[in-house]
Amino acid sequence: MSEKAKNPGPISPVGSAVKARAEAKKAKATPDPVTGLTPVRKKSLWHRIPPSWRTPFAIVATIVAAAWIVIALIGPAIAPHNPLAQDMTPFQGPGAGHIFGTDELGRDVFSRVIAGARVSIGLAILLVCMSTTVGTILGTVAGFFGKWVDEVIMRFTDLVMAFPTVILAMVIAAALGPSLFNAVLAALVVSWPQYARTVRSMVLSLRGADFVSSGRLLGYGPIRSMRRDVLPNVVGPTLVLSSLDIGTSALLLSGLSFLGLGAKPPSPEWGSMISEAVKHFDKWWLGIFPGLALLTVVISFNFLGDALRDSFDPGTERE
Repeated sequence: MSEKAKNPGPISPVGSAVKARAEAKKAKATPDPVTGLTPVRKKSLWHRIPPSWRTPFAIVATIVAAAWIVIALIGPAIAPHNPLAQDMTPFQGPGAGHIFGTDELGRDVFSRVIAGARVSIGLAILLVCMSTTVGTILGTVAGFFGKWVDEVIMRFTDLVMAFPTVILAMVIAAALGPSLFNAVLAALVVSWPQYARTVRSMVLSLRGADFVSSGRLLGYGPIRSMRRDVLPNVVGPTLVLSSLDIGTSALLLSGLSFLGLGAKPPSPEWGSMISEAVKHFDKWWLGIFPGLALLTVVISFNFLGDALRDSFDPGTERE
């Protein structure tokens, strides 16, 4: 054997690192000699997140939605100006002093957009919570008891759904009078039926399940059986529908305010701000910034709803 073969020379640091990693990987994959089991590798923090939440759209939507929720919570504290103050020069274009410009009354548009987040997003979330509660209760009762109870509730649901959603909301809001409270009430009337029908269909499939029948045989009353056996199994799909409906609710409430049936001036609400901007088409900044705010809220919550739906669907959760 040659001298070179006997003494191959020093191993480079890179080669040592590669060899060390290979040996460590081999050691991890080697079964334990006592139990015969292969040790499970610990997942990193990134891989512990469900795959549906690791997509680019889900990540961006989560960041945008979280940012808007934070703005809605602390908006008045971070607004540079009073959103109702009229002490600035009207129709200033976007610049260093006012990054979104000012409106026809000299109010800072950026401050009004930030303050409007609390109104638009807060009322949208409130509307979804109320619609989910009303629809879930009625849908659960209809699906669980059936017979004439189901017929009465579902025929009333069909009656509400027979009217176009926006037109019915406009009629109710106009009859009650223009205000944010009446706009939310009108939107509630047209929003709950979809939850009722969805929950009813799930309860009908669960009503005859073995675990529900076992509970009834153990002496569970109807209320206890619905609360302990039925409702926990409809929470996931209902939560997905609710998250998808937040953007739609914000759009519906802003539409009512745009038509003069919701927020009244000088309330900083996105729909009313866009309505006021229609009178001044040449001042583009008056409508585009509240419109972009509404657009980002609707899109982000829609993407969040898609990710939430995929996370509840075992068929779409793949590594």
